[in-house]
Amino acid sequence: AVAAGQQVAILCPTTVLCHQHLRTFRDRLGRFGIRVEALSRLTGSTPLKQLESDLARGNIEVIIGTHRLLSPRFTYQSLGLLVVDEEQRFGVKHKERLKELKAGVNILTMTATPIPRTLQFALLGLRQLSVIETPPTDRRSVRTALAPYHDTLVQEVMERELHRGGQIFFLHNRVRTLPGIAHHLQGLVPHARVEMAHGQMNPERLEEAMVRFTEGEVDLLVCTSIIEAGLDIPRANTILIDRADHFGLTQLHQIRGRVGRRAERGYCYLLIRKAEAALTDQARERLDALQRFTHLGAGFQVARADLD
Repeated sequence: AVAAGQQVAILCPTTVLCHQHLRTFRDRLGRFGIRVEALSRLTGSTPLKQLESDLARGNIEVIIGTHRLLSPRFTYQSLGLLVVDEEQRFGVKHKERLKELKAGVNILTMTATPIPRTLQFALLGLRQLSVIETPPTDRRSVRTALAPYHDTLVQEVMERELHRGGQIFFLHNRVRTLPGIAHHLQGLVPHARVEMAHGQMNPERLEEAMVRFTEGEVDLLVCTSIIEAGLDIPRANTILIDRADHFGLTQLHQIRGRVGRRAERGYCYLLIRKAEAALTDQARERLDALQRFTHLGAGFQVARADLD
C-alpha cells in the first residue's frame, strides 16, 4: 500500500501493544525510508498537533494507534489500508466509526479468535476469510493443565520457570484483591522481582510496569486480563490463571497466547478454587475445549466452539 503511494493506519486496543508495534514496524520498514508514527493516550498535546498536520499532508506513511485514531479530528491525505489488530477488543461503536472511514479503504481485520458475529459473517461468505495455520519455525504448542489452586503447586510451577531463566504471568482478575495476591506470591518466591498491572492504575505507571516486564527487569507480573491483547514477551513462558472458570473460552485462548511465543515450551495452568464437580456444565465445557484445542493455530476451532 505504501509503495503504491497510500497511507496505512493500524488500529490496536492498548497503549502497550501500540508501542510494541511501533518498535517492530520501525525495525522492519525504517531501512526503506518509510515514516512510521504512533498515537496513544501517552502522546502529548504538542506532538499530537504535529501528527495531525503531518497525517493530513501525507508526510506519515504508516500510523499506529489506539482508539484515539478513530477521532474525527484525524484526516488522511490518501488512506488506502486500515489494519485492525485484535478485532475482538473493539465494540460496536468503534466499528460504526470504521464504516465511516471505509469508503474506498481496504480493511484487514486480524484476530486469533474471531468473535461469533465476525465468524458468522465469514462463514456466510459476507467477508473473505484467511486462516494462518502454519506456525512460525520452532514454535511449540502450549501445555495446558487444569488444577485446583494450591500454594505448593503454584510455588513449584513458579520456581521451575525462574530456574530456567524465564518470566511468569499470574492472572487474577479482581483489582481489589490483587495487592494481597501479589504479597502472598512474593512470600512463596521471595527471590522473585514482583510487579502489578491492572487497568485502574495511572496510565504512566502501568506503562512503566509493562515496559519493565518486557525488558526482563521483573520476574513475576501479577495482573488482570489487561494482558490479553497481543503482547509479545519471549521470555515469559508460564502463565497461571486464577479462577479460570470465570473466563470466556476465547478470552482464555487469547490469554494463553501470551506464552510460548518462541522456541521455549510454554505452560498454562488453569487454576480453580472449587472442586471440579462443583463447576457449572458450561464452565466445564469451556475448560475441556481449551485443553483439547492446544495445537498451534487452534484459535479458529476455539472460536467455532464458542459460536456453537
